[in-house]
Amino acid sequence: MTKFSTLEQALSVIKDGDTVASTGVIGWITPDVLLKGISDRFEATGHPNNLDFYFPCGTGDAMHIGGMDHIAKKGLLRRIMAGSMLNPVHPETGERPKLMQMIQNNEIECFSWAMGTSMHWFREVARRSPGYLTKTGIGTFVDPDVCGGKFTESSQDGLVEKIKFKGEDYLFYPTRPIHVGLLRATSADDNGNLSFENEALLSSNIAIATAVRASGGIVIAQVENKVDRGSRPTNIVKLPGALVDHVVLVDSAQQPMVTDIDYDANYLGLNRIEMTELPRPPVCVDKIIARRASWETKKHELGILGFGASGDIPLVMAEDGKFDGDEIYDYQFTTEHGSYGGVVMMGWQFSANANPEALVDGLTQFDVIEGGLCKFAALAFAEFDSKGTINVSKFGKVNPGSGGFINIAHNAERLVFTGTFTTAGLKTAVRDGKLEIVKEGKIKKFVETAQHITYLVKEGVVKRNQQAKIVTERAVFEVHEDGLHLVEIAPGIDLQTQILDQMDYAPARVAEPLPLMDAELFAEDYVE
Repeated sequence: MTKFSTLEQALSVIKDGDTVASTGVIGWITPDVLLKGISDRFEATGHPNNLDFYFPCGTGDAMHIGGMDHIAKKGLLRRIMAGSMLNPVHPETGERPKLMQMIQNNEIECFSWAMGTSMHWFREVARRSPGYLTKTGIGTFVDPDVCGGKFTESSQDGLVEKIKFKGEDYLFYPTRPIHVGLLRATSADDNGNLSFENEALLSSNIAIATAVRASGGIVIAQVENKVDRGSRPTNIVKLPGALVDHVVLVDSAQQPMVTDIDYDANYLGLNRIEMTELPRPPVCVDKIIARRASWETKKHELGILGFGASGDIPLVMAEDGKFDGDEIYDYQFTTEHGSYGGVVMMGWQFSANANPEALVDGLTQFDVIEGGLCKFAALAFAEFDSKGTINVSKFGKVNPGSGGFINIAHNAERLVFTGTFTTAGLKTAVRDGKLEIVKEGKIKKFVETAQHITYLVKEGVVKRNQQAKIVTERAVFEVHEDGLHLVEIAPGIDLQTQILDQMDYAPARVAEPLPLMDAELFAEDYVE
């Protein structure tokens, strides 16, 4: 007997109205063949339809690895619950991902939870408990008193409750059955035992499989290798066949490691890329921000990094010689996805590390995060308002969700938020050690009231003794009980016209005298 089946046979178990959970982190570990197969079957037969999907993380790149964009079709998709959604425009068509368009047009029910909450919720489904109870996210967009994680007007059901437990407020996420789980691994034998030797991340594979099987559901995995029973060391078999129902063998060309990379052993720790061979962030405003933020890192402190300039921190440090010799081992960098050590990479390769030293699954990683073990966090920001609220989850017509932002920000001790001072058309230059604003961005990011509440920074500073800074290309702020303190300004920047006039509110304090940001940050000339 074998658990290998054709794609058509495996997907035929999905019924109209089923709830489906899928793994995937951008292009990493995405079961793209399975997701596309569901879409193709729906186009050919009209079934399955009215599906509810759980994606803990934005899955696929909406280009060559379509991921969650495959199922973004009217009639196929009824509801999506995602920790994050794909947002970047297609480089050739200029269009937003299809799923984002459906959300913007209110064509489906869309809910978003914090990514770590989604992971931990799977554990509660697997335990057959009533639900997941947490303080993380109180006062943010996932709180029912705010909007309960609803991203579209058609999202009427309450998936999150606010309850009292021993006299304190908690968010409660009731469990519900998951009928189908879609996984990706590298290899399987006839018994369905899965190993992940070519995968740089494990993500939510294990959590989804246990939750689905505990619900009486069906687990389907796609793999690129079929191996003999007993041919692998058991310590690389991370998911036993007892938790897997169907395995679909795909061609390796249909299962690239990640966007733009078919396979790279550096992400598996099998080879070491030299620090001098790492990609260098382009000379631009983000590099200034990343370099200044890198000065907030400490040796021998577990630091967790988010996307954008925050994720560029290790690459800038490598370029600056901070990792020469064996000094890379003095720093401990990770992301929300469980790769430890080495260097966090940028762009579509973000989430996994080059030269990793260890890897844990997604659920364990959020145990680490929620346990406060990541003392330092560098994260992006889209808006910061006068009340000390930060927004990265919904702004303008963009609805990316928060990813692991809420979990990370709530539980770290030291926070650095990175981003440009304004956005939408901002152009800058550095000449002779001075920053020039060639063209100011059309949209202010320091606003009176944020469009979405992703995290209450000032509350964390006041109630939990967090330390928080905001690093931009032209100014550095500290967050205090009375508000923002402006503590550094870039050389060449006018305080009144290029900082204060570009904010909807005044900082609580401007340092006097106001120090200049370090000249080292502006040593490389460029024009954007």
